[in-house]
Amino acid sequence: MKKDYLKGRGAQHNSHNKFEKLHSEWRDDFLEYCLKQGELADTNKTTYIPVFPKSIVNKVTSPDVGMSYSMNPYQGCEHGCIYCYARNTHEFWGYSAGLDFERKILIKENAPDLLEEKLKSRSWKAETIVLSGNTDCYQPAEKKYRITRACLELFLKYRHPVGIITKNALVLRDLDLMKELNAHGLIGVNISVTSLREETRRLLEPRTATIGRRLNTIKVLSENGIPVNAMLAPLIPGINSHELMALAKTVSDHGALSFAFTVVRLNGAIGILFTDWIRKTMPDRADKVLSQIESCHGGQLSDSRFGIRNKGEGPLAVHLHQVARIAKQKYFKGRKFPKLNTELHQSYKQGQLRLF
Repeated sequence: MKKDYLKGRGAQHNSHNKFEKLHSEWRDDFLEYCLKQGELADTNKTTYIPVFPKSIVNKVTSPDVGMSYSMNPYQGCEHGCIYCYARNTHEFWGYSAGLDFERKILIKENAPDLLEEKLKSRSWKAETIVLSGNTDCYQPAEKKYRITRACLELFLKYRHPVGIITKNALVLRDLDLMKELNAHGLIGVNISVTSLREETRRLLEPRTATIGRRLNTIKVLSENGIPVNAMLAPLIPGINSHELMALAKTVSDHGALSFAFTVVRLNGAIGILFTDWIRKTMPDRADKVLSQIESCHGGQLSDSRFGIRNKGEGPLAVHLHQVARIAKQKYFKGRKFPKLNTELHQSYKQGQLRLF
């Protein structure tokens, strides 16, 4: 690993925002000045920035994503996963997809109010809304702001189905609410597990829960009857793709009802950030890994083709899909992730007012 590697972060620099005409960079004379003055050129601290959007529930139109609606209490994610597709969305807010994505976290403080307005709307018909369609709803900011918990309370109040995607054990804090939601068939949880090796996890996802804590989260949720799907994604050739069968067996042993996976794709600024990252963290295998990723996407690191971009193509991708089929037959036979209940919400939409 190179000496200039920035520990505790995924991205190693701020990539240029494609929507901005100007960009900044650090000059050597500035860094030298800071050194002489005994000052830090960069404190590497996380900043929480309140924002107040006008809506919170988003329609998902992509045919590659298994959800129709999503909502994200936070924009940007301190977890810092280097491969995260959501990095590109930070550019819409005027920030970089690199370090800004991990260090400038936008807090949607009015998210519960907007959600309640949506759930009470006469035109809204119940359909599962997924928390974390873009960024993790249980990232570190949730410990302080508790927006996700406030939203779960509303889903319970209005008997509305909700899905959760996370890689943080903090989800267990809200086990009480999830048990109540599950009593009505209103919740399903997706836990992301990308490797069984802590060294790999620390490099790929520097501020996430350990693998042991994630596996325990699957176990605790499953023991409480809450349906869990394991997200073994993304699979990165040369880094964690060889773990697919072992990952599937392990999450099955801990109680997951199903699993899903994607082949990594590095669209937009992510390709630049990932390339810089792997040359600093795994210089001995960087070229091989990048080449294998390209082989799964028609010779490119990026891939925007619907129906193909998440699945990949070519011999490596075909092999992964074959392994996944075998794993499902071997470890998940007879298990099925349930469809959530959409029948209760209409009766609870207006509470007692519906009686008059």
